Amino acid sequence: MEAFKQLRQHLLTGVSYSIPFIACGGILIALSLAFAPMGEHGPDMGAIQPESWQHVLRLTLKVGETSFALMLPILAGYIAYSIAGRPGLVAGMIGGLLCADLRLPWSIVEDEKALSAGFLGALVAGLAAGYLVQAIKKIPAPKLVKPLMPILVIPVVSSVAIAALMMLVVGPPIAHAYAWMGEALRNMQTGNAVALAMLLGAMIAFDMGGPVNKAAFFFASGLITQGNYTMMGAVAAAICTPPLGMGLATVLGRKMWSEEQRESGYAALGMGMIGITEGAIPFAAADPFRVIPCIMLGSMVASTIAMLAGVGDHAPHGGPIVIFVVDNKLMYVVAIAAGMLVTGLAINTVKRIWPSALDPKESA
Repeated sequence: MEAFKQLRQHLLTGVSYSIPFIACGGILIALSLAFAPMGEHGPDMGAIQPESWQHVLRLTLKVGETSFALMLPILAGYIAYSIAGRPGLVAGMIGGLLCADLRLPWSIVEDEKALSAGFLGALVAGLAAGYLVQAIKKIPAPKLVKPLMPILVIPVVSSVAIAALMMLVVGPPIAHAYAWMGEALRNMQTGNAVALAMLLGAMIAFDMGGPVNKAAFFFASGLITQGNYTMMGAVAAAICTPPLGMGLATVLGRKMWSEEQRESGYAALGMGMIGITEGAIPFAAADPFRVIPCIMLGSMVASTIAMLAGVGDHAPHGGPIVIFVVDNKLMYVVAIAAGMLVTGLAINTVKRIWPSALDPKESA
């Protein structure tokens, strides 16, 4: 049990460091695309006038894309950092960066698509780098070499080993598994869009920024490049529902929540408006068995309404902040409002029906 807790802490450390990159990238991309006229295939940056304004927006778009590209190396690097300290950063970040393209340098064919292991690959790279560096640090070194170990020997040896591990052994199976999962979701998309929307909504809310959430997010955002915006529309509506719904619950049922929880509710409302699902984590961490099912229900309602209404999102981000690049804006708002209301009413109802013996306000 203790080992599991430590592993969870290492993963949460990596996730917490990568969240600002995700938020920065998503918001800048959304704002940049919001001012671009809609073309045949979505926002058309080339049609922005005057040209000086176009240059400004292209710059912010580039910054947003760069922030997103840094997410995998930061995630893997800080997982390794959590395990092995600063010597683990280099191998972790290199392993995470390679997860964006695992093709061997001597076998790249022109116009060949990148082989990506994505978020799951970065998790593996970070853990492997951390434990490898931790093991190397335990090897006795001569007195003259010891000062060079953390700044030269360990980074060089561990980086080469992790790069080889990811590109030759671990990375390709993960990348192929990703491709298989994406194909399975695409097949499901053509067969039953509503069931897929419900599944994606539930995945988004389940762990609020964790691996399951990211699998759904990257699946939907990956389809944007293929001209499919409805999957991202459903996910965008589901992303903000957990924090908005929990914030609404503290407003509707003030007497059921402590002062500290009500303050968390205001913060959750703010984070929900900019599409940060993690705003619901304080509530879920304190009461997972009642909160998580309720926020999953709300996100499923939001994603299903968005899917049925044909809501499309042209930016890889969610929440009200991206409304300027959303197709069918009215139904996008309706989907979010419905999911928010269902979440708030569900958790307050559950708290009334099944009061917690651990909460003095409920057990009184």
